[in-house]
Amino acid sequence: MRAPCSLACLTQLADGELLVPRRRHGSLHLPPDYSRYSVVMATKQPKTQPFSIRLGERANLLVSEEARRSGRSRSVVVEELAEEAAKARLHPRIAFRGRPRRAWVIGSGLDVWEIVELLRSYEDDVAALSADHPLLSERHVRTARAYARQFPDEIASLLEENRRPLSELTSLYPVLQSPSR
Repeated sequence: MRAPCSLACLTQLADGELLVPRRRHGSLHLPPDYSRYSVVMATKQPKTQPFSIRLGERANLLVSEEARRSGRSRSVVVEELAEEAAKARLHPRIAFRGRPRRAWVIGSGLDVWEIVELLRSYEDDVAALSADHPLLSERHVRTARAYARQFPDEIASLLEENRRPLSELTSLYPVLQSPSR
């Protein structure tokens, strides 16, 4: 007879794979043969030790309303607001918008990743970029560069998302049409 198994039966190998017992009749049992699963973890930052805060009445109302409106927990809302506030203090010309939240350069109308992409397409020639896009100042470019240098993973993921092939996008969003030739 096999002994029932809980999550404690998971065995992690040196190469990062997990040996997971097979499920039999709704409960886990430890069979002689394990199934191999490769586990890919999300690239979220590890959490720190929990702590509690007491919000003032007005802040509590604003956080609760945002949590209700967005369908997220109050703690997720507070964490997002705290991170954005800290980043905005480091980079005063940066604000955040949209879902997922994206950093944008105030006064430019563009997200940081969009300015970085434009700059790359101009091979880092700020003068040529400014000549072709007169509403995008050198100050906007410096702000975007500074933010992208400090938070490269955030900007890289947005750049990667923007590089999805048109065929993938049209299959996900059938309302999109390929340009007629």
